[in-house]
Amino acid sequence: MHGGSSSGGRKRARIEIIPLIDVIFFLLATFVLFTLSLSKSNGQPVRQPDSVTSDPRDPSGTHTVTIQTDGRLAWDKEDVSADEFLQRLQDYRASDPDGRIFINGDENAHFFSVIYVMDEARKSGFQKVYIETRAMPKAKAQ
Repeated sequence: MHGGSSSGGRKRARIEIIPLIDVIFFLLATFVLFTLSLSKSNGQPVRQPDSVTSDPRDPSGTHTVTIQTDGRLAWDKEDVSADEFLQRLQDYRASDPDGRIFINGDENAHFFSVIYVMDEARKSGFQKVYIETRAMPKAKAQ
């Protein structure tokens, strides 16, 4: 008779949680490291040119001018005309004389568009004008 003995009965399947904790922590750590490695930009998404000497920059307290392949300009995430761009430069200079401008140009943007934005930023009085690039992979750089 099988009465109360548990040795011969059918075993119930159990999900063991302890081994899953390691997997969960690994996924969490991977996600955190991945998000920290992303380049943060206040501009519109474009394919930035590669650079071996690229350094990450903190975009806080700056404005980003995006140059699209067709020459369109954007101030931070908002499309602007050339006149609006010049007006925003003047307004930014008045509000923060020591401000920084990031140029977020597509790698296929026309060179004269980048020079135009740089010239206008410098004529407005900005000394800190940077060009955003992507860090080139090590294997490709050699």
